[in-house]
Amino acid sequence: MAWDGTIVFFGTESLEDNAVFYRDILGLKLFKDQGVCRIYEVPGGGFLGFCTHLEKTQKGKAPIITLLVDDVDHWYQKLVDCGWEVEEEPQHNPKFNIYHFFTKDPDGYSVEIQKFL
Repeated sequence: MAWDGTIVFFGTESLEDNAVFYRDILGLKLFKDQGVCRIYEVPGGGFLGFCTHLEKTQKGKAPIITLLVDDVDHWYQKLVDCGWEVEEEPQHNPKFNIYHFFTKDPDGYSVEIQKFL
C-alpha cells in the first residue's frame, strides 16, 4: 500500500501573521483551514501545517523548513522587496552543492530557499 502524502506540523502564535508569510509572500496555496490549524500545499509534494495549539519548538537554527526552487535569486529579491528580513544574500554552499539563503518566518523558524546544483 502506498503513502498518500506528508504533512509536517509546527506550532504558531498567529495564524494570520503566518499566512502573510506563507500564503501572501511565498504564494503557498492554503489546502485546509481547520480553525486552529492551517495547512499549506507545497508544490512538488507535501504540506506544511501550522497550529496555535502546538508549542513552538526551536533550538538555534532547527528546525529548518526548506523550500526548493529553480530561481533562488528571484525569491531573495521578492522577500527583500516585501521588506522581509533576510539573513544574507544567496550563496553557493560547496559542502552540500546547493545555492541558498535563509530567513525566519513570523514564529522564528528558519526557512531556507534552496536549489540543488
